[in-house]
Amino acid sequence: MSEAKIADTKPVEVELEEGKRYFFCTCGQSEKQPFCDGSHSGTDFSPHIFEAEKSGKAWLCACKKTSNKPFCDGTHKTLCD
Repeated sequence: MSEAKIADTKPVEVELEEGKRYFFCTCGQSEKQPFCDGSHSGTDFSPHIFEAEKSGKAWLCACKKTSNKPFCDGTHKTLCD
């Protein structure tokens, strides 16, 4: 599988709704970061589908290197700009 594009080197703050399904971009190409817009079409990538466990603010990964997909785990702090 190809390596994901780093969409940003800082997480994206979003408002999630409990029970709602979200499609997290894994390729880094989406114009609607951190969510999927279908830009992965024709690649080995597919969105990471998740359901929000609670409503409220969350920080989602934009560097695409997190080990806690889709949530930021601070990995972006180790990347060069």
